[in-house]
Amino acid sequence: MGARTAAAQDEQAAARAVREMFSAIAPRYDLLNHVLSLNTDRYWWWRAARTFRYILRRPGAAVLDVCCGTGDMAFALYRRAGPLPRNANAPGGVRIVGADFSPAMLERARQKGAGLPLEWIEADALNLPFADGTFDLVVSAFGFRNLANYDRGLGEIGRVLKSGGEIGILDFGEPQGVTGKLYQLYFRHVLPRLGTIISGVRGPYAYLPASVARFPEPEEMLARMRRAGFERAEYAPYTFGIAGLYQAVKRTAEQ
Repeated sequence: MGARTAAAQDEQAAARAVREMFSAIAPRYDLLNHVLSLNTDRYWWWRAARTFRYILRRPGAAVLDVCCGTGDMAFALYRRAGPLPRNANAPGGVRIVGADFSPAMLERARQKGAGLPLEWIEADALNLPFADGTFDLVVSAFGFRNLANYDRGLGEIGRVLKSGGEIGILDFGEPQGVTGKLYQLYFRHVLPRLGTIISGVRGPYAYLPASVARFPEPEEMLARMRRAGFERAEYAPYTFGIAGLYQAVKRTAEQ
């Protein structure tokens, strides 16, 4: 199970379609995120980064932001890392790497992060170019939902995590009740139209509500994480459940 588009129903075709969609809107991606979320996205990134502050302030920690897009989650992690040296080559420095399979998105991230000691790598989240057990923390903000195979994505994240390392997946949800009904009206009908008008590209904002509807419910997602070798899996809803953070720990080798 993974992301699909109306015109692409197998894994490889879906991955190509998603890459093309997000590359097309890269120039206005940040503006659209802020406008369409009423700037709430900035709070979500800040809150997720704060959740992992004890890792970010650990001397020598290595952190990967997978499906990093234009880098906002990586920047939030960087700011939360605190006063430690942030150059990966400095003693005690925190290494923060952003990886994405869209060159256009990565170019925006590099431009925004010019002068900061962050690394940007073009990579497929289902085939990461890192050795086993490289990172203390792997996060993904609003990107994991777009993977063509969720279980393979979890497996690959688990592979590059150190034993006892942590995973954080920040993504959209579907709120319930009256709030949910109002939000769905906006999310399914207003947001796609606004996104298309501002970006000039229809595909991504018609795809967005469908991708959220296809994504596993929290309990199913937590079960998938446990099957992938994670423990202490939990979900924290943000802003009435419009978004939320999945968090878990990679099972240690002796368990």
